[in-house]
Amino acid sequence: MTTESQKVYRVALVGTGGIARGHATACENSDRAELAAVCDVSDEALERFTQQFAVPYVYSSLEEMLEAGEYDIAVICVWGVLHAQVGMQLAASGRVRAVLCEKPFTQSEAEARAFVAAGDENDVLVAEAFKFRHHPMHLKAEEIVRQGGIGKLLNVRSTFCTNVAYETRRPEYNWRWNRGQGGGAIYDLACYNVHHARNIFGGEPEIVFAAQTKGVEVDDAAYISLVFAGGRTAQISVGFDGWPSQYAEISGDGGLLRIAKAWNNENQDVTLEHHTAAGVEVIEFPPTHQFTHQLEHLCDCLENGQDHRISPQNSIAQMRVLDAIAESMQTGAAVRL
Repeated sequence: MTTESQKVYRVALVGTGGIARGHATACENSDRAELAAVCDVSDEALERFTQQFAVPYVYSSLEEMLEAGEYDIAVICVWGVLHAQVGMQLAASGRVRAVLCEKPFTQSEAEARAFVAAGDENDVLVAEAFKFRHHPMHLKAEEIVRQGGIGKLLNVRSTFCTNVAYETRRPEYNWRWNRGQGGGAIYDLACYNVHHARNIFGGEPEIVFAAQTKGVEVDDAAYISLVFAGGRTAQISVGFDGWPSQYAEISGDGGLLRIAKAWNNENQDVTLEHHTAAGVEVIEFPPTHQFTHQLEHLCDCLENGQDHRISPQNSIAQMRVLDAIAESMQTGAAVRL
């Protein structure tokens, strides 16, 4: 329950597509935030959104929204190709305190550096929106790894496949299959797996290799190998073509963790399996809303001045790895970082 002294943070959404609904629902779920405004260049998108969510103020451009008010949190929900441009505009506006940017953070390391620099120059908190990082299940998995619960960490394996019919994977149908809008399997799907592996290993890969299945304009699928210090590895399989799968396994010399529903599991029961010589412990987690946990964490950062779980420098490093994956897919050669 909100106390008299507790601040309610004003949230503005830039873009009202599918992902914006997750953030709007988080505002509804939290007593620490309110959805204050939205903007979108599409009148039809705004109409659909406002039929589902009550929003005090609706704008047809970002400039109009920024001129009209000030916001504690702005969430970027537009096409990935626009993330850096919108992020820098928000940071430089003097009208927002924090910018939460949907994945992928940008389209390149260079763009990420420019976005982060704009946040630093204007004292604006900049964070990347990987919702799974805030789920109690993933926090527990991190804790077990850090406390030595699987022994020496050796390997991470994960998938993210969505099984979309070939005839619908066309650039005119959705940004995911449109190169000009920032689509592709590595930007829409593998970004989750790559960020997860980097976080679990607590560092950056030294070698990257990737092979792709080409679609009409973008990579429809990719197999990615990341080699970390000491020869430790991550194997990642993603694609719009493969049978639905989103598991993650974290292996050590003394045990293994397995998550069957790693990324998109809103309001579902999920389990974390902890395999050791003593047997299998199944840790159950009740249905929850990851976007809400993500929003609450950002509110904590604004309220207490604590660091965000995903630092801006982490997001720059993430884009460096995605750049290397894209290069490897195009050249067929491994890339050293």
